[in-house]
Amino acid sequence: MTTLTLSATTTQTSTQPSRNLLRDIRIVMLRELKPVLRDPFSLLFGMIQPLVFLALFGPLLSGSMGGTFGDGVWQWFVPSILVMTTLFGTSTTGANLLFEFQTGAHERMLVTPLSRSSLLIGRALKEMVPLFGQAVVVIAVMTPFAFDLHLGGALIGLALLAVFGVGLGSFSYALAIAVRKQDWMFWVVQQTFLFPLMILSGMLLPLETGPGWMRVAAKFNPLSYVVDAERTLFSGDVLSSAVLWGWVAAIVTAAIGLTVGIRTMLRSAD
Repeated sequence: MTTLTLSATTTQTSTQPSRNLLRDIRIVMLRELKPVLRDPFSLLFGMIQPLVFLALFGPLLSGSMGGTFGDGVWQWFVPSILVMTTLFGTSTTGANLLFEFQTGAHERMLVTPLSRSSLLIGRALKEMVPLFGQAVVVIAVMTPFAFDLHLGGALIGLALLAVFGVGLGSFSYALAIAVRKQDWMFWVVQQTFLFPLMILSGMLLPLETGPGWMRVAAKFNPLSYVVDAERTLFSGDVLSSAVLWGWVAAIVTAAIGLTVGIRTMLRSAD
């Protein structure tokens, strides 16, 4: 009887931290979503950008490089737009934290019993809610234009973007904490890294026809593996090696981002 009691106690103790983390993530995520739900115009405005890219950039690709896309230009470009939306959304989340520094809300969050990792994960996952809404709108708009929806691959692709977004969001928060006394530096650093990552991922234009040094640089860009994985998943191939490498890039980015973000947040509380 004593052995069974100790075993049950040990099991309950080992599962308690994971339950608490999930609870904390949910609390933070809901807290961050409340302003968005009170002002849904921001969600509608966020859906304009991907539709503009599809309407203006997509036809240029179709007209100038249509023959280079085996499954069609939209099957190639729509996943890119979803990755781009994730990149823009999660890389700018640190701007919200800068505002919380000004109001003192961040300091109040730090003295709560919420885990530090939940403060990062919950905030980053909040950015994925608009992404899911945008993905539904983009797919619905593009389906009549020869875009084939493979639901299973699309759902896996969105889950992959959520993991990758947690890493990007954590880096964004770490940057906001590091430059909180000179908040203008946030946008300088964010823009400096954002566009090279986009171009060297083959997100907007294929790199196969580019110079060799760009193709080599793309191999060191984790975003390029995520882009390739998304295109493969949205084409319905969920067992490809490109998907595996995309998950590796997303998980490594999330792990490093959370490590850097939590350490930066702990130092800011000292």
